[in-house]
Formats: sequence, C-alpha cells, structure tokens
Amino acid sequence: MDNNDFTYNYSAKEQQELKAIRSKYVAPAEDSMARLRRLDSEVTKKAQSVALTLGIIGALILGLGMSLVMTDLAATLGLGTTAALIAGVAIGVAGGVLVSLAYPVYNAVLRRERARIAPEIIRLTDELIK
Repeated sequence: MDNNDFTYNYSAKEQQELKAIRSKYVAPAEDSMARLRRLDSEVTKKAQSVALTLGIIGALILGLGMSLVMTDLAATLGLGTTAALIAGVAIGVAGGVLVSLAYPVYNAVLRRERARIAPEIIRLTDELIK
C-alpha cells in the first residue's frame, strides 16, 4: 500500500469546527460599496488625526508659555522675571503658530490623500454606476 493513497474524512462536527477556526483567519470579502466607504473615511480620518495631533501639541506648548509668564514656574526653573516673560511669550507664540497651522495642515493632508486615492475611488464608482 502506497502512503499517497491514504485519505481521511472528518466528521460533520469536525468539519464545522474546522470551518469556524478557518473563518477567524480569512479576511471577509468586501463589496465595492463598502470598500468605497472605507477608503473615503480613511482619507478624512488621516487628515483629522494629523491636524488634531498638531493642534494638541501646539496647545500644550502655548500652555507652557502661559505658565512661564503667569505662574512661579520660572522661579522654580531659576529664571528671572524678565527672562521668564521673554521666554514665555516666545514659547506661547510658537505654540499659537502650531495651533493656527492645524487647519491648513488638515486641508493639505486631505488634498494629498484624496489625490493619492483618487484613481481607486474613480474605478470603484465607475464599477458601481454601470
């Protein structure tokens, strides 16, 4: 008897268990409309996350500058009153610039991502319209 001729069939219960385990590792099929929605939302989410990150970092830097000017943080750091005022204003302005750049950065990332993904979106919409 040759070893290549041997086959084994699993029972119905085992077959069901095999299919259940396999389904955990196989990516679900995505229809064109779902893919179109997902791609469109990814573009917006990426732009939002970049802008939010920039805005939050800018707000924290702005707050640090305000703390140097308005609290005794400068004394704790060993800065004089004039040095604290100058450093606090400079740091606050830098943070304010970052906060004010968040919206233009959002628009720039949104345009770049839309341009990158446009061919796929156009292909999917053409497929769905026809």
